[in-house]
Amino acid sequence: MLVRGLFGLAFALGVMAADPALDRAKTLYDQTNYEESLKALSALPESGAVLRLRGRNFFMQNDFRRASELLERAVKAEPNSAEGYLWLGRAYGRRAETSSFLTAPAHASKARQNFERAVELDPKNSEALGDLFEYYLQAPGFLGGGHDRAAALIDRIATLDPAEKYFAQARLAEEKKDWNQAELQLRRAAELAPNQIGRLIDLAKFFAKRGKPTEAEAAFVRAAQINPDSPKLLIERAETYVEQGQRLGEARKLLERYLKAKLTPEDRPREEARKLLEKVAAAKG
Repeated sequence: MLVRGLFGLAFALGVMAADPALDRAKTLYDQTNYEESLKALSALPESGAVLRLRGRNFFMQNDFRRASELLERAVKAEPNSAEGYLWLGRAYGRRAETSSFLTAPAHASKARQNFERAVELDPKNSEALGDLFEYYLQAPGFLGGGHDRAAALIDRIATLDPAEKYFAQARLAEEKKDWNQAELQLRRAAELAPNQIGRLIDLAKFFAKRGKPTEAEAAFVRAAQINPDSPKLLIERAETYVEQGQRLGEARKLLERYLKAKLTPEDRPREEARKLLEKVAAAKG
């Protein structure tokens, strides 16, 4: 018993000593400094948390194979971690999108299985539920997708976020090319959550795709009134202008602001802003 007690104490002290380093690695990840985060993690003993964060870093660097390998080890280390299965599903999903037609179906199936497992472990995990909804919405039936399966999740989504319910209904309507219903549901989402800038951006992008630039601009203006410095607003608004071939000077300014903004892993990579700037330069000759 004494040996076991000493071992337990030594282990606990080791975990406590490792916590500051893990916290630093998480902070670097949150700052999108993925290389430095990986360096910080390399000095830590392997654990589910360390493996998950390493996998997420590789995911953000678009190394989806390495990400999935690490996240597979993470869920083995912590088989009850919904977060681990969520990110493993995302890694396989991106592998499906970027691999050949021969390997894509197997990767897609693994993405679905891991999303389903994440939701099973944590039914209130809105990210996992949202990712599973999108999978069902877009994947063909032979890969476990289908509009009926997606629709069956909407009531569960509503219990976590009423506004997200309307967004999900809009996505379903879009997939069915029911544009009037999609617009109606997006408007409802924005009305229900008037201070959520993302709802107005969703509405603006929808209007832009439907050839309604005046309505799109009005939605962007409303979003800017809430938070003019939102990185999401800066890049989505700029991208819309570039796609429309309009307001290119304003698009350039928005993208320059985006490149200077403090981004998080939730934001689009700076490289995408740089590519949009190149399109602006090419369009302006």
